[in-house]
Amino acid sequence: MTATAQDIDPDTLLARARAMVPALADLAPAGDRERRLPDAAVALMREAGFFRILQPRRYGGWEMAPAVFNEVQATLAKADMSAGWVHGVVGVLAFHLALLDDRAQAEVWGDDPSTLIASSYMPRGRAVPVEGGYRLSGRWGFASGVDHCGWAFLGGIVEGDGSGPPDARAFLVPRADLRVLDTWRVTGLKGTGSHDVVVEDAFVPEYRTHRNADRFHGRNPGTAVNTGPLYRVPLPQLLFRAISSSSIGALRHLLDAFVEYNGPRVSVMGTAVARDPVAQLACAEAAAGIDEMTALLRRNFDRLMDHARRGGQAPIRDRQVYRLHATMVPERCCALAQRLFKASGASALSEDRPFGRVLADLAAARQHAAVQFELHGRALGAAMLGVGGEDTLL
Repeated sequence: MTATAQDIDPDTLLARARAMVPALADLAPAGDRERRLPDAAVALMREAGFFRILQPRRYGGWEMAPAVFNEVQATLAKADMSAGWVHGVVGVLAFHLALLDDRAQAEVWGDDPSTLIASSYMPRGRAVPVEGGYRLSGRWGFASGVDHCGWAFLGGIVEGDGSGPPDARAFLVPRADLRVLDTWRVTGLKGTGSHDVVVEDAFVPEYRTHRNADRFHGRNPGTAVNTGPLYRVPLPQLLFRAISSSSIGALRHLLDAFVEYNGPRVSVMGTAVARDPVAQLACAEAAAGIDEMTALLRRNFDRLMDHARRGGQAPIRDRQVYRLHATMVPERCCALAQRLFKASGASALSEDRPFGRVLADLAAARQHAAVQFELHGRALGAAMLGVGGEDTLL
């Protein structure tokens, strides 16, 4: 039995996110100590409906535009980047599940539409074809938020005879088939609980798999039942933004803290920080960068949704540009945050102030494989110059 969503508007969700900032900020130190998002933080986000933004209405979701999802994510990251990160990389998987066969959706959400999903898309799984599906084995890293999730999407390659291109897929696996390894001991994004997971010879039926090639060509079985335009937006466009958008919120946090702390401060040299041209420029460039990155996010998703409403997808070249915009965000936020940190002087080192923690979180986000923007920039440049192969991660 499915649950139909009640009406709610984006402004209400964003207001809920802003109202939640103080509570999530209070819980952030516990998340760092426990190396996972506190249960109380996840409960607050569930109750507010934030994990339902991209979920189909037929399973109690809001089925809203992706930009709403990312703006909520950035707002939560202003309180605690780990909270924004988990919201992004877990919440976006409601969209991915909506693309699978409805039997898979019913298994996950049929009894409990609030069930959450983790992921590690790195293609480390070995899938052996058997009758009705595959036997999956492997070890995957960086499964953010897995402690709070009942299922996981895991990347893998189906074994074949080597005569054709690799059959890369995402495999949907229940928590009962996962073993979580306590590996998340890091310097940034400590509260995300991005542990390793292991699967040992688990059966995965065909309908709980999603071929990368089908995703690229828009042959998604879930769109037979989830017919709204949202589910015609290419999945990778959402995944890249789910990785990058929490950086915008963290930079907002750092900028606000910088202004509050340094506005009235006199440096050890006896000069007012507010009159320091370096500090002034660092503030202005951070504010302009946040505005620009947010505006680009909204514009790009508006264009993607416009194509989807007309029954198609944005051209490949446009998607390459949008991907580059998304993957450059953590790099830009890191650079702008570093300037604010430096302009705050040695006092920024104090654990009583947020500067060092936020900078470490941003540096950790910048390391994610999905936001190595140089790779995607080269792919776009090669395509513009008429060289390079088919680009399917779009």
